[in-house]
Amino acid sequence: MTRTSLADMNCSFARAADVIGDKWALLIIRDAFYGVSRFAQFKRRLGVAPTVLTDRLETLCASGVLERYQPCVDVDRHAYRLTDAGRALFPIVVAFMQWGDEWISGPGNEPVRLSEKCSGRPIAAIQVTNEQGQPLASTEVTFEAGNGADAETRAAFERAST
Repeated sequence: MTRTSLADMNCSFARAADVIGDKWALLIIRDAFYGVSRFAQFKRRLGVAPTVLTDRLETLCASGVLERYQPCVDVDRHAYRLTDAGRALFPIVVAFMQWGDEWISGPGNEPVRLSEKCSGRPIAAIQVTNEQGQPLASTEVTFEAGNGADAETRAAFERAST
């Protein structure tokens, strides 16, 4: 089954979803944060078909989320690690986990506990905030055409506001 590419859409959300929006890609990224780095480890933990895993690893590497490297000079095996772009997904991974804890697993039934390394205290919920750090609800935010919007995107926002 061929996936439809969203790479040409004039929408950062759609282009990001094209790279990380697949369930296997998200689980690979999650496991990379857990410290998984080898193909066999990903395959064993996820139970994913080798062809699918190979495809997603290649996509994540080509997109700059993961990089392939050779951890031992004498061994002809390679591993994967998060790049700066991959590590920048940390708040998204945490928000996704917190959403699952709240709405799927249920509060108090979290499969994975996230805590601050130095204190051991739980981390706070991810929030969208204004420049002063005050939390914002979705109803307090507007979506509008940005500097990178093409004519079609600008027109769509114009139509939506009338």
